[in-house]
Amino acid sequence: MDELARLLADLLDEEERPIEVDAGRDPLRHRLDAIEKSVDDVLWYRRLDGVADIEKAMIVGPPPANTEAQSAQAEGNRVRLPTYLFTPLDGEEGDHPLLVLPHGGVHSNLSTQYATVVSELVEQGYVVVAPEYRGSTGYGKLHYELIDYGGLEIEDTHAARKWAADTCELVDPDRVGILGWSHGGLHTLLTIFEHPADYDVAYAGVPVSDLVARMGYKSGEYEALYSADYHVGVPAHEDPEEYRRRSPVWNAERLDTPLRIHTTTNDEDVNVLEVESLIRALEAEGKEFEYEIFEDAPGAHLFELLDTRFAQDCRRTIYEFLAEYLDPPTGPE
Repeated sequence: MDELARLLADLLDEEERPIEVDAGRDPLRHRLDAIEKSVDDVLWYRRLDGVADIEKAMIVGPPPANTEAQSAQAEGNRVRLPTYLFTPLDGEEGDHPLLVLPHGGVHSNLSTQYATVVSELVEQGYVVVAPEYRGSTGYGKLHYELIDYGGLEIEDTHAARKWAADTCELVDPDRVGILGWSHGGLHTLLTIFEHPADYDVAYAGVPVSDLVARMGYKSGEYEALYSADYHVGVPAHEDPEEYRRRSPVWNAERLDTPLRIHTTTNDEDVNVLEVESLIRALEAEGKEFEYEIFEDAPGAHLFELLDTRFAQDCRRTIYEFLAEYLDPPTGPE
């Protein structure tokens, strides 16, 4: 029991745990991820009690690109996606804009790290949908290894938007936005590039923007994760074009949605150079968008997800931007 407790403590300390190249092949790690996910799901109900109704549904995304990750009998089947839906209490039918919230992390999930954000959005009258897209943790080895970084995982996020707009009676399907941080910021950008007509507004916080540059400043272990056969499958220096295809900075000409971007100079995960490159690429394409680069923001990579006054002020700026295009029933205070 002491060993299990130690392993769980290590697992929960997400920020301190180094990336493991073979994490996708460790059965114990997947079992521990599932335990963590179950515990965190209970915490969701506690954190949002009296604020939101919570549904955890099972929807589907496209069939996988990597069918080798499926069993022979399941080959080609659409991928099942656990998906959270947060709705205002006593909401009125058709009166609520929809926000899509893809979580951050290459292999992670929608943890209660996002509870404050979700609570604040629901209190403004938004319906929030958050997919556990392929590659998310807590759902076993198969879901983990189905990852298609910057590819079909983006279509999973869009599938959640379509599902919520089609099935949730509270949603006004003509008022839809998307927001995310880090890898969720990459999801936000690539989703609006691929489906511009389906989103009225977007926010990308500290977004992963340039995978080619990213592989140049990250560790060898990080690059090896992407080179795994169930991942991109090849290192960036061998196929830079494949990494460009999956990077927002190399697709900047496709922006056609109102967009705001935030980053900070002291980000220890997504170096500010990535986001600066994205900003320059969008400007070179003549795109209209808003951005702000903070100087040494307290909290660094997580500066907008904390409970500090600085984080609250930053989120208020985001919420005011979203409200311009989505007109939520209450709006930001």
